[in-house]
Amino acid sequence: MQTLDVIAHIRTDFSSKFGIPRQSGLIDALKGEIVFTEKYRDASALRGIEGYSHLWLIWQFSESVTERFSPTVKPPRLGGNRRMGVFATRSPFRPNPLGLSCVKLEGVELSTPNGPVLHVAGADLLNGTPIYDIKPYLPYVDSHPDARGGFTDGIDYARLRVDFPETLLNRIPPEKREALIEVLAQDPRPGYRHDGDERRYGVEFAGYDVRFTVDGDTLSVVEIESLHQK
Repeated sequence: MQTLDVIAHIRTDFSSKFGIPRQSGLIDALKGEIVFTEKYRDASALRGIEGYSHLWLIWQFSESVTERFSPTVKPPRLGGNRRMGVFATRSPFRPNPLGLSCVKLEGVELSTPNGPVLHVAGADLLNGTPIYDIKPYLPYVDSHPDARGGFTDGIDYARLRVDFPETLLNRIPPEKREALIEVLAQDPRPGYRHDGDERRYGVEFAGYDVRFTVDGDTLSVVEIESLHQK
């Protein structure tokens, strides 16, 4: 049987799954670095890649590996109470835990202490996620503006207004603030927790635990703690 080599790992600001955007490309302000494993640290393997604006990443749901196959899943965006066929969703709980993401290529460094590094934007991956393959995005075949979106076509993806007190926002590095605010505006809560939800949530981002509450369409940041001090 053919086995798959991990060719790289991605570095992102997400140290836990909660808060990661539901799809790639939703937040361009999210930055990531793709660092190749030692076997694949060959700059010639990237020859010509700078000519593309976007890349496909094939990766592993490393935190969602399961040995039990379920033909149906409950997508959170349907409230967690309706089942759909696993192959009609992008659920991480799959026969083979493989993910597919389209990211924007922002830069290529061929010579670093860790070999070649790709700088990307818009990734929806956990820090350290193993990557199995990288392929160029080709607009003339990969873009289908008239495509149907299945059950997702009927879902309202309303953004939240983010109330982020300046005293708390100033604790976040300036270059990380835009991305964090966008993550919060996307409403990182599970799809089945909405009206009447008085719970306090926490997103681990860029080394900080950002805690918030939601009232109606307003998300309020209430506390920030450095993860390095825990």
